[in-house]
Amino acid sequence: MLSRFKSGSTRNLEREYSCTVRLLDDTEYTCTIQRDAKGQYLFDLICHHLNLLEKDYFGIRYVDPDKQRHWLEFTKSIAKQMKSQPPFTMCLRVKFYPPEPAVLKEEITRYLVFLQIKRDLYHGRLLCKTSDAAMLAAHILQAEIGDYDPGKHPEGYSSKFQFFPKHSEKLERRIADLHKTELIGQTPETSERNFLQKAQMLETYGVDPHPCKDVSGNPAFLAFTPFGFVVLQGNKRVHFLNWSDVTKLKFEGKTFHVHANQKEEKQIILTYFAPTPEACKHLWKCGVENQAFYKLEKSSQVRTVSSSNLFFKGSRFRYSGRVAKEVMEQSAKIKREPPEIHRAGLVPSRSCPSITHGPRLSSVPRTRRRAVHISIMEGLESLRDSAHSTPVRSVSHGESFMPRSRSQATDGSEGAAVISDEAYSPSDSVLPTPVAEHSMELAASRQINGAPCSIEEEKESEAGTPSHGEGGDFDVDGKSAQEGAEGDSALSEVEQVNKFVLSVLRLLLVTIGLLFVLLLLLIILTESDLDIAFLRDIRQTPEFEQFHYEYFCPLRRWFACKLRWVGGLLINK
Repeated sequence: MLSRFKSGSTRNLEREYSCTVRLLDDTEYTCTIQRDAKGQYLFDLICHHLNLLEKDYFGIRYVDPDKQRHWLEFTKSIAKQMKSQPPFTMCLRVKFYPPEPAVLKEEITRYLVFLQIKRDLYHGRLLCKTSDAAMLAAHILQAEIGDYDPGKHPEGYSSKFQFFPKHSEKLERRIADLHKTELIGQTPETSERNFLQKAQMLETYGVDPHPCKDVSGNPAFLAFTPFGFVVLQGNKRVHFLNWSDVTKLKFEGKTFHVHANQKEEKQIILTYFAPTPEACKHLWKCGVENQAFYKLEKSSQVRTVSSSNLFFKGSRFRYSGRVAKEVMEQSAKIKREPPEIHRAGLVPSRSCPSITHGPRLSSVPRTRRRAVHISIMEGLESLRDSAHSTPVRSVSHGESFMPRSRSQATDGSEGAAVISDEAYSPSDSVLPTPVAEHSMELAASRQINGAPCSIEEEKESEAGTPSHGEGGDFDVDGKSAQEGAEGDSALSEVEQVNKFVLSVLRLLLVTIGLLFVLLLLLIILTESDLDIAFLRDIRQTPEFEQFHYEYFCPLRRWFACKLRWVGGLLINK
């Protein structure tokens, strides 16, 4: 009896596994679920834990052993999607940014979106001018520590918080001044709402960057926002396509295509290249889901889409869930007492040090900065070939959303956009969100290319294992880029030859298949007795009768003769 009980317990344990989900406030939710449980079950558990009803904006993200990011598909088994062994570690993140986050129905939803955008701000995905950055940071201060109190907040208290990858003493003073004077009396809810209203006006609101290259090998970032498809290159938005103009998204191996309509009924095709087929497939799925969510009027209009055409290997995918318009209509029907919100306050955070008491970058000694620079560049160099990203074809220059470079920023430049001239790299903060350093300080900070903690910490939050960035790590070192370009050109030639050979083979196989189908149809027409109106009409046509008696019957007799001859040879042997 005891042995039976033990064996039964062992079988039950084999059917279950542990799963940990890191939430937006960096707390963890751990649960035990059945091995055949689908993603929707886990997502519902988390939403119930958070008392969240407006849940369609959120998703669960995980990173596979190859460092490739994925969104958990709710209609499929969790165990089949994960390429690693349990226990699994995942993250709750905003998947579809609300077009107007400040007007979300419930405060709990606004708070979670606030946490996501604050995370985007720290990790350099949300770029802005210095004046906007100061106001955003002041709202975060007001929401987290309340009104300014001279007894609790000594001189320089804003330097204890790090809101951006890097920032200056002048910006810290500006943040403190705004917090002391303009935000007095605002409740956390009001500050968060004002923060969201400010953030949604920025051009990089809702950007989840996919690093990529264009056909010339230039680095760029693709992103899907609530308003359309965006390409960011350098400090400029080189392309913006409204969702209404995007007609088709597809990928073939590492190549990603965007078909869109422009003025005067002209069609354009933008082409980009991902570092891996898996990264390209992830990019394509994100695009398909975002297009369906923001563009369609009803979820019943969602259709299964194919990633490619007949002659190239592709995937089929269908977005499952409600669209934005349905979500807003459903939110308007919510009638309940607002749930209690447990705000993070001053709890230390691994991935978002805006609520930690760490020193700002400018206080790091120069000798130590050099060591940090070396360690970071080594990590980026090792990650260069495995970044979860993608690369762009069009090089038209749009308006810069950062009008002045960081080298032009001085302590007296009030309200200037202080941004690096280096390549836009929102995920690992290669491009800082505001900085205003002196010329000597600028040279050192440019070498470091981001806050030392941002690369390790954000990846820790996204994945269960330490690594080097959230998926947009990009090495901007000149020598490394040149070596990478040479390697890419050599690989591209081999890939083009392989692609041509594969396309010829697929064409040959399709042709043989079509001929085989035609032969079967011909045999059915001539040899079968099926009395179907369609077949009967064909048989009665003069052309078919002539073909049957003059060509098919002699050919059949010739084949029968040859078969008898071969059979006779085999029997005689």
